[in-house]
Amino acid sequence: MSVLTALLSVSDKTGIVDFARALQALGIRLLSTGGTARLLQDAGLSVTEVAEHTGFPEMLDGRVKTLHPAIHGGLLARRNHPAHMASLAEHGIATIDLLVVNLYPFEATVAKPGCTLEEAIENIDIGGPAMVRSAAKNWQDVAVLTDASQYADVLAELQRDGHVAKATRFALAVAAFNRISNYDAAISDHLSSLQLGDEGEPQRSEFPAQSNGRFVKLQDLRYGENPHQAAAFYRDLYPAPGSLVTATQLQGKELSYNNIADADAAWECVKSFDPDSDGPACVIVKHANPCGAALGADAAEAYAKAFKTDPTSAFGGIIAFNVPLDAAAAEQVAKQFVEVVIAPAYRDEARALLAAKANTRVLQISLDGVKHDAPDAWSRGLNAHDVKRVGSGLLIQSADNHTIAAADLRLATQRAPTEAQTADLLFAWKIAKFVKSNAIVFCGGGMTLGVGAGQMSRIDSARIAGIKAANAGLSLQGSVVASDAFFPFRDGLDVLADAGCACVIQPGGSVRDDEVVKAADERGIAMLLTGVRHFRH
Repeated sequence: MSVLTALLSVSDKTGIVDFARALQALGIRLLSTGGTARLLQDAGLSVTEVAEHTGFPEMLDGRVKTLHPAIHGGLLARRNHPAHMASLAEHGIATIDLLVVNLYPFEATVAKPGCTLEEAIENIDIGGPAMVRSAAKNWQDVAVLTDASQYADVLAELQRDGHVAKATRFALAVAAFNRISNYDAAISDHLSSLQLGDEGEPQRSEFPAQSNGRFVKLQDLRYGENPHQAAAFYRDLYPAPGSLVTATQLQGKELSYNNIADADAAWECVKSFDPDSDGPACVIVKHANPCGAALGADAAEAYAKAFKTDPTSAFGGIIAFNVPLDAAAAEQVAKQFVEVVIAPAYRDEARALLAAKANTRVLQISLDGVKHDAPDAWSRGLNAHDVKRVGSGLLIQSADNHTIAAADLRLATQRAPTEAQTADLLFAWKIAKFVKSNAIVFCGGGMTLGVGAGQMSRIDSARIAGIKAANAGLSLQGSVVASDAFFPFRDGLDVLADAGCACVIQPGGSVRDDEVVKAADERGIAMLLTGVRHFRH
């Protein structure tokens, strides 16, 4: 395709001057609008303004400038269609062969605190999306660029071949339609979350009347949970910093569906421990549940303690660290069969040790940009919402990002925990949040001792946690326990006491709270109430 005319109209001016200069050096005629035209002219480029090209001035404060047959006819005419070309000739319309457009910054505008409805409306682009759709529809003849990241590759093809390849034009058109889809979805999400009150002031709901999920495919997977299921891995259009989808795989086999699901559980759990305030942490996950977790003086100690909780379940597990992996920790990890290792960084010696386990998948996820003390979930590297698919529908909820400190706890019993026990209770509470309900987690000395998960009865979870500890040869005398929800009867508490539990942290809220607290006092157990439960289904 011989490119003769390019129309440039961009909100984000990144790289546009250099790109336009390179186009002009290739003999390509430049059309442009408003601020883009002025920028190019100030840079010494020869540019024809769209108003001159169409013979019709911009109007309505720039709301109407490119909505004209001279623009859309030039974009939409099929070059191999004689009637189309005759129509252009009859009306004196020139073809436009390359379109460079990025849109008004609607998403950035509405993300700003205090954005008004008027500001949002004025940042809804009309002419830009219309041109992009026209050019993308006619991709056989027109190349359409919607992002500065596309400039270099297109320019390289033009300089090398004198035209943009057909496959490139199609890929650009797909990217253009995706951009329009994302743009329109952002507008729909924002506006459908607003309702005008009696005074005309918009009131915003956390959940819009229509939800438009936007995800980008990262890779196809060999299969899903089972070999007969097809699967693919997608990320949010704007992923939170430090989330699993930002991972770089350094070595190992391709990640499976189950690997990704378990890796996310391990990473989200270990990421909840701030390396600066909590210290090094390690979490081992098997089948979506933490089977071992611990804090340590370094990564090696944290791993050794986490592994000790349940060595049997740790076989073939997912191991996540919140600090860089060093040689001492990597040497221990490399002794076991491990599916996935995750850390924010790896020392050279650690990489060399793990390289000997060629099939082990090694993921690096940077924690740069993650602010553990930030007020908003996104800056803490967390999702704002959770989504669960049901038959022909979605359940959407605010994510369980609730955190708790010692000052938030309420003592319910006569006996109070020591400072060390309170620290262990808070540790246990963090782990219980990531264990499938019903969850019972025994801890002590900054490590898990027994984990009971996913049972229909809380008392069964308590018994299983005790069995797990016994199988690992761990004593529960003087241990602390976190329960993700209240105890409906005292029998669950009695099981914990019989196992050696000294302190319990639980939400409270049962109609039998008094009975449970009385049982704790009878058994000499300290009990702290959080007022918040952590069901995880």
